[in-house]
Amino acid sequence: MLQPTVRRTWAPKGQTPVLCSWDRRDRLSVISAVTCSPKRRRLGLYFSIENHNIRADDFEAFVADLLKHFPAGIILVIDRWMVHRSGVRSLKSRFGNRVDVEWLPAYAPELNPDEQVWNHSKYSQLANFIPDNVEHLAEAVKESIGRQSRQQNLLRSFFHCAKLNL
Repeated sequence: MLQPTVRRTWAPKGQTPVLCSWDRRDRLSVISAVTCSPKRRRLGLYFSIENHNIRADDFEAFVADLLKHFPAGIILVIDRWMVHRSGVRSLKSRFGNRVDVEWLPAYAPELNPDEQVWNHSKYSQLANFIPDNVEHLAEAVKESIGRQSRQQNLLRSFFHCAKLNL
């Protein structure tokens, strides 16, 4: 959202930081996937930014784009969000055996390494950030996720946080 995620920060003594923002409701929706190569154990991070709430057709298009990078197929490990559930039905009929699905337990975001991508972006890299507009926010999100995608140790820490072995 265009509202900043306010976090505690450091400042020189006597110079309290002040965030000046107003009640803005514009937002972006971002879909992402953390990938793991089964042979090389190399991690990847793919994402797509939308200017509307993610729908099942957006999810399907995102997975279709992922399949371009992984022609042998993928195993999706996803939560039980309604968009995912309805999108999987269509993906299975469209791509057959190239898409296999493993469901995470309901209400268990701590088991999803992809949730850590967003925690890191929102509460670390973009904390106290006040964008001028939606385009400015989109650029900052692209930069944040792009930075994360180049850090193998950081991506591995997301799996470690979820207590998942690679």
